[in-house]
Amino acid sequence: MKTKLKQIPEAPGIYKFFSNKELIYIGKAKNLKKRTSSYFTNAIKDRKTNQIKKLTDDIEVFITNNEVEALLLEQNLIKENKPKFNILLRDDKTYPYIYFSKNSDFPGIYLKRTRKAVNTDFIGPFTSVHAVKNSMKEVQKIFQIRNCSDNTMKSRTRPCIEYQMKRCSAPCTNNISKQDYAHDLDKAINYLTSSKKNIQSTLIKEMQKASDNLDFEKAGQIKKKLKQIEVINERQNVTVHSTNADIFAVTKDNQYAGICIVSVRDGKIRGTKTHLVKDAFKEKIDDLYQVAIFSFYASNPVPEKIYFTSQLDNLDLIKEAIVTDLNSACKFPKGTSGSVKPILSLAANNATQIIQNHLSKEEKYRFAYAELQAFLGRKQQITRIDAIDISHQYRKQGVGAYVSFNTLGKNSADYQLFNLPDELTGNDVGSMEHVIERKLKYFAKGKPDILLIDGGMNQLNFVHRIIENSDYKDIKLLSIAKGFNRLRATETIFSKEGIVEMDLQSKAYLLLQEIRDESHRFAITASRKKKFKQIRLSSLDNIAGIGPVTKKRLLKKFKNLKTITASSKDVLMTVPGINETIATEIKKLQSK
Repeated sequence: MKTKLKQIPEAPGIYKFFSNKELIYIGKAKNLKKRTSSYFTNAIKDRKTNQIKKLTDDIEVFITNNEVEALLLEQNLIKENKPKFNILLRDDKTYPYIYFSKNSDFPGIYLKRTRKAVNTDFIGPFTSVHAVKNSMKEVQKIFQIRNCSDNTMKSRTRPCIEYQMKRCSAPCTNNISKQDYAHDLDKAINYLTSSKKNIQSTLIKEMQKASDNLDFEKAGQIKKKLKQIEVINERQNVTVHSTNADIFAVTKDNQYAGICIVSVRDGKIRGTKTHLVKDAFKEKIDDLYQVAIFSFYASNPVPEKIYFTSQLDNLDLIKEAIVTDLNSACKFPKGTSGSVKPILSLAANNATQIIQNHLSKEEKYRFAYAELQAFLGRKQQITRIDAIDISHQYRKQGVGAYVSFNTLGKNSADYQLFNLPDELTGNDVGSMEHVIERKLKYFAKGKPDILLIDGGMNQLNFVHRIIENSDYKDIKLLSIAKGFNRLRATETIFSKEGIVEMDLQSKAYLLLQEIRDESHRFAITASRKKKFKQIRLSSLDNIAGIGPVTKKRLLKKFKNLKTITASSKDVLMTVPGINETIATEIKKLQSK
């Protein structure tokens, strides 16, 4: 179980716990890794959590874009699957609805929670009680629908404060006819159930008209309504109107393939399934889709529509096979409409994630090293790549950074920093020579198969001459030159023989990028720390009465020495620890 927990991503989504292949619990989390791991710690837990921990032998996760999607997806899947440990959630953790009591002559508007199947009297669900209450208030302000109970309405002899606030038409005292009230009720329901875009478009026109008529108060009120509509219409991103469809996503990475199937019924996600296919390096995407489709529909009905996240070469063949073998006339849309795009994206992300969950760091790097070896036409196996980068701060605080990667990724034990003499700072070629000559002394304990340099052929040729005159001529040299406008994925890889042709999406190319970026990060971080250290040892240290704490306060308020010395004595004395004598000494620094 520890291995599975390590593979879970730090992303929002839902998780499923299984016991002997039986789904026993579904939950949602902002951070799947932290949430699932919390079940298996040694901390004292309640009885239910202890049972889940004891019984769980497998975990499956499904990532979402945000917590709202995870929350709504959790609800849908619990209703569909009814796991035995989700009893409490299924019973009382339901979403709030807007409810109209249409059994009355003058229906009221209410907030209501329910776990039963709802009818047209209910509008929702909403993702928060706050959204329901605000939308109810909005409906009352516009259409004056009552919100009192039936008993209260029958017992009233005069209008209540809601009528005085113009939020109710007071049907309790016959201030409105049944027909007019019913008309307002229909408009209120249409307001809540109409397309958000249509409502926004209408209100924007009304706001513009009010503004043109210089009725800015009305325009401001409409603007508030527009903002409120965003809350009222808060829904999960993964809905496709009333569509019944299945979405298939297949991705490949290294020697694995990930398959994700998302089932949408009545516009909501009702089920998800993921598969990992090992040793799929030579498998075609189309073949993997075929396997996924016919395996899935062997035990599941074919919906109205089937979507694929990839463009298939043999789509017509798959269509014909489904029509013939499964006796179905379903459609195969391209999935370019805005409503279905989020689900296609989720399916593709989860197909990729299922691979990442199982792909160990060693497998990831080993594959990239083998691919790089093939690109270079090298017979010897590559197990270590080192890189050098030079950094300085305006020709000061120069450092040379040396990083090392092995088949597990970063090998921090072999990282080194070299301070550069002032006369070399700003001279990249001279700095590179200085770092390499110092580093050669350490190669007796272990040397790289490839040494990566940030630069073009000039830098490569220069370093090559140094290596050729050493005892380590077998080290392969590569340089990575920045592309047009320093854009990523436009870099060129050079060797002594010339340009190394590489697929820009290959793992080998991405590996070299990663190593170059790490050397750059290591170098610039060290250079900045060196600069900060020098700032701390500024002339402020020579003033009696200014210690580390007071100096920190000064730098926090004024940011730098120039601003400190330019400030008046009165302003300086607002800093705790600075008196008139110390402020006078600080001002003297301005003339130096």
